[in-house]
Amino acid sequence: MRVLIGCATSCVALEAFLARGHDAWQCDLLSSDKPTNRHIRDDIRNVLDWGWDLLIVSNPPCTRLCRSGQRWLYGPGKTPPKQLPSGRTHASMIAEFDEGVAVFSACYNAPVPRVAVENPRMNIHAREAMPWLPEPQIVQPWWFGDPFFKATGLYLRGLPEMTPTDRLTPPDPGTDAHKQWSMIHRASPGPDRWKLRSKTFPGMAAAWADQWGGFVADQIKRTS
Repeated sequence: MRVLIGCATSCVALEAFLARGHDAWQCDLLSSDKPTNRHIRDDIRNVLDWGWDLLIVSNPPCTRLCRSGQRWLYGPGKTPPKQLPSGRTHASMIAEFDEGVAVFSACYNAPVPRVAVENPRMNIHAREAMPWLPEPQIVQPWWFGDPFFKATGLYLRGLPEMTPTDRLTPPDPGTDAHKQWSMIHRASPGPDRWKLRSKTFPGMAAAWADQWGGFVADQIKRTS
């Protein structure tokens, strides 16, 4: 089975699929975080038609598409927001939003029979721009044995929803353990904050490889 892990540099999902014998590749504009001959450094839109059986886009640009980014796009009645981040213009924010929609749309509608695109719940403007999108399945890393909070939306086409594999018990609010589980939400501003917030967890990647990899492999066998 040929699988492409898009918008990824960590090799976590790549290695999970390779370990199960699949012809897996990873693609991103940035270099891979570790040495591998399975990383394609390019715009994912340039490789979507390379004959993949499964496409998983783990971290597409989502800053302007998610609900937390809504306030930087428009105020009431789609008026320009009253405040913007330092050094930014409203035009640049809208341009980033348009590019995010373009990338997400290209990936979800790619010429691949089975697609999963990861993104938080969309803000109202993103939903208006992509009214054809289904509701996402919302999963958490701690459903798959990774002790962290991160509500992850999976927009699926041609794939079954994920089934939890190792559901942990979340710690009580206010405890040190709860703070540790919340490290993604508590990450301090800085140049690497985006990387932490887009982290792919090994338990979830293993579940992708086991559940979706097995599903696709079975489909291919039945039709071959």
